[in-house]
Amino acid sequence: MFYDARISMGMLFTLMGTVLTAFGVATRANAAVYAKCLGIDANLWWGLVLLAFGVVAMFLGRRGQTKLEKAKK
Repeated sequence: MFYDARISMGMLFTLMGTVLTAFGVATRANAAVYAKCLGIDANLWWGLVLLAFGVVAMFLGRRGQTKLEKAKK
């Protein structure tokens, strides 16, 4: 059985992105938190980037794993 490391790394990035996005949404109304970031909700945007990267990594890992399993048959 072949296991692609992109699946576990994608899960890690997806989890981190979900937590960071939730924190960004929860603190969106507090302008003092984002004063150093020029008013940009950096937690929300980087959380969404990590979330998207994690989903793409999981998709590519699963696709690669499926291709190798089909090739073995």
